Amino acid sequence: IFEKAVSDEIINRIELLTSSSSPQWGKMSVDQMLAHCNVAYRYAFHPEEFKKPNAFKKFLLKTIIKGFITNDKPYSKNGPTAPDFVITATKDFEKEKQILLDYINKTQQLGTNHFEGLENISFGRMTANEWSNLFYKHLDHHLKQFGV
Repeated sequence: IFEKAVSDEIINRIELLTSSSSPQWGKMSVDQMLAHCNVAYRYAFHPEEFKKPNAFKKFLLKTIIKGFITNDKPYSKNGPTAPDFVITATKDFEKEKQILLDYINKTQQLGTNHFEGLENISFGRMTANEWSNLFYKHLDHHLKQFGV
């Protein structure tokens, strides 16, 4: 996700979405999906917005869940969603889309040095590669969900 060509590919796919795009699986509308994808970036750029997990929960997240989230295997359809990522309200499609595009561009411009060792409130310190996998896999999964 830190390479411009990869970011551009994701951005081009996002640009194919419309406010009437329908999911091929799952319950979220396209506006909710965009807001949902923005949460991963808010974890990186605005962690103060979220409640930190207690020590036991963080241990479980780091030792069990982190590997699934940050490896290079694609996510499966209809997987579980963490509570912070559940979006049930209707959102402004254009606004959420622009926020996501801005986050992708900011992430690409900051690059690996910014993300190397950056703390994730759920998974602790992560490598730039783990952040890249997390961002890319999550976006790719949901863009596929909406057929782009």
